[in-house]
Amino acid sequence: MFILFALALITAFVLMRRGVLPTPSWIGERRPSPELEARRVLAERFATGEIGSDEFLERASVLNWTPGVEPVTRRGRRR
Repeated sequence: MFILFALALITAFVLMRRGVLPTPSWIGERRPSPELEARRVLAERFATGEIGSDEFLERASVLNWTPGVEPVTRRGRRR
């Protein structure tokens, strides 16, 4: 019986880490990295018209970001 319980806990943990199951609030929320936050702000400023396309592309290159392309993580999965 203990083995089944331990197996269920391990399976739930693995599924949460892979993003299949939602992470409970008591474990803590994952905060986006500062780089992702900078990309979000940059895209938002471009969408609202605060900056033009040239400035957007220049700042995106500083962030080493190609807009419209999802980065590949270390495990080979897309974010």
